Amino acid sequence: MTLGPKIAWDDTVLPFQLDRSDIRGRVARLDGVLDGILKQHDYPPAVEALVAEMALLTALIGQTIKLRWKLSLQVQSKGPVRMIATDFYAPEREGEAGRIRAYASYDAERITKGAPMEQLGEGYFAILIDQGEGMQPYQGITPLSRTSLSDAAEAYFAQSEQLPTRFQLSFGRSTEKGGAEHWRAGGVMLQHMPKASPFATGEGGSGEGGLLHANDLLSDDEGEAWRRANFHLDTVEELELIGPSLPPTDLLVRLFHEETPRVFDSQSVRFGCTCSEDRVRQSLSIYSAKDIEKMTTDEGIVTADCQFCSAHYELDPATVGFEAEDAGE
Repeated sequence: MTLGPKIAWDDTVLPFQLDRSDIRGRVARLDGVLDGILKQHDYPPAVEALVAEMALLTALIGQTIKLRWKLSLQVQSKGPVRMIATDFYAPEREGEAGRIRAYASYDAERITKGAPMEQLGEGYFAILIDQGEGMQPYQGITPLSRTSLSDAAEAYFAQSEQLPTRFQLSFGRSTEKGGAEHWRAGGVMLQHMPKASPFATGEGGSGEGGLLHANDLLSDDEGEAWRRANFHLDTVEELELIGPSLPPTDLLVRLFHEETPRVFDSQSVRFGCTCSEDRVRQSLSIYSAKDIEKMTTDEGIVTADCQFCSAHYELDPATVGFEAEDAGE
């Protein structure tokens, strides 16, 4: 196995390739990142679990793309959890960390004591790739699975991108010596190498193809290699994914040593939000003075809160709205 320099694997995504099987993959750890995301909110446990799973999926999928700006995952549901939204921002410069943020919108009165997926009703799972100004966004959707968000992501790749894909994820709260709790999260993504896919290039489009499975997409030899890699992945243990002592490189050796694994440079990730006062002002620039007046509180200010990081903004109503912009020209 070809190894890079020793890494601190918390809050990293490590790309790898199984040369014998023509399969690529990622190993992700989001310990501090997930703490940063979830401490912004006081979610019920079932909602925390859904957000944790979405954040892991976002880190794993975002690292597979030649991304210049942003990958977004979104769940829309008719259940108690109405929406989960996540963003992965590509590093702005070489050597910098990618940024992840996430939040959930839910009806607290409808949340039950059931499993996390029971908080989602009929709905869909969506992926949006936005490469920035001048590029057409790419979007695709698939119905929600009743078993896990990972299953919905796997179905998306099979149906919309014709890419056999597997996820194995684990996450939860860990209690350290002294009683302090923090989140640990880890996962592995496997994906058959694409022959040609708009997802791989970030070209525009959307897809809701017919129901496809890995066997429909691969030749006999490719299918055998895919099944073999999945068999090895199924042997992974929870502690191997989220424990503090096993580096991702050692995990890959344990799981896939027969498949000739090769690793590449890891990417650091961190919790990061892009909200700012300027962005709030921009979002309010479509409103007239009369509209702004309706938004003004009894204290004479316009307030706005970021759903991702809970940042609170207070603005002078005379300085926002399109009429305020016209006056400043």
